[in-house]
Amino acid sequence: MRKAKPKKRYILPDPKFGDTLVTKFVNNLMYDGKKSIAYDIFYNAIEVVEKKTGENGLEVWRKALSNVSPQVEVRSRRVGGATFQVPTEVRPERKNYLGMNWLIKYARLRGEKTMMDRLAGEIISASKGEGAAVKKKDDTHRMAEANKAFSHFRF
Repeated sequence: MRKAKPKKRYILPDPKFGDTLVTKFVNNLMYDGKKSIAYDIFYNAIEVVEKKTGENGLEVWRKALSNVSPQVEVRSRRVGGATFQVPTEVRPERKNYLGMNWLIKYARLRGEKTMMDRLAGEIISASKGEGAAVKKKDDTHRMAEANKAFSHFRF
């Protein structure tokens, strides 16, 4: 057990929208410390979303993120000699983290030519409640529902 809890790192808001959630998303999107490239990809993707949907791109992104973020997940718990998948509530920070990671992961697996177009496509489909990232959330919820019988093992 560690002696002191580590200090919470506060993230600066992004330059265009002034939102810390955007900065966290860009930090997850970034490769090899190339933050300016990650910002370009994100901002251009938001512009593409605005052109395709005719709505505010940031709001569509927020809706997509809320559609992708899971409410419950399963965690492994050893009781006796057996390992049980115990459904647990997801903390708000982890909820955002998982949603962002799934959105980025499944955007990278899409077939469009540039990452900007892939991310825009995944954001649009996630905001409508479809797409691979939303399917991942549904699978996670389904797994938690299936293992509801073991919820009394919760830590």
